[in-house]
Amino acid sequence: QVQLVESGGGLVQAGGSLRLSCAASGLTFRSYRIDWFRQAPGKEREFVAAISWNGGSTNYADSVKGRFTISRDNAKNTVYLQMGSLKPEDTAVYYCAARMSTRLGYLPPLYQYEYDYWGQGTQVTVSS
Repeated sequence: QVQLVESGGGLVQAGGSLRLSCAASGLTFRSYRIDWFRQAPGKEREFVAAISWNGGSTNYADSVKGRFTISRDNAKNTVYLQMGSLKPEDTAVYYCAARMSTRLGYLPPLYQYEYDYWGQGTQVTVSS
């Protein structure tokens, strides 16, 4: 049974930092691209960041570029999202998603149905 489990969310003041983790089990982790999405109340789920199977390629939404960093540790089957200079508009439930892909280079955001697995999400709240 495949599981993606997000953790690390919480309440933080504007300007602060958080590190989210996405721990995977039940799949050949190194064969998967992992993305982070987020969904704020009343809004559609949106792409945040992506990382290729080996960590060699990454992509970010313009809204988080320069503030967030995605990374992975294939030995631990875990992807991280380091979030800095947080803003109230970053408040959302953050989800990780996995898609089998050994593609490198540019990682375009995909449609949600194109991902093989999703986690349950972790809440991030940024207070002003």
